[in-house]
Amino acid sequence: MAIIVNLDVMMARRKISLSELAATIDLTPANLSILKTGKAKAVRFSTLEAICRALDCQPGDILEYKEE
Repeated sequence: MAIIVNLDVMMARRKISLSELAATIDLTPANLSILKTGKAKAVRFSTLEAICRALDCQPGDILEYKEE
């Protein structure tokens, strides 16, 4: 897939665990894990906004486009 999810990188930089972030943004750890591993087919803007707010980052810090 050409869209790369760098959520794990941002979580490591902010020193926050998957369960902590999931609780903060009111998402199940299982659904956040699917997004973190790049297996998600889509992401809601409201979820992306909550992640950016919690991690104090921009959407481009989490999502990246690479040509295949």
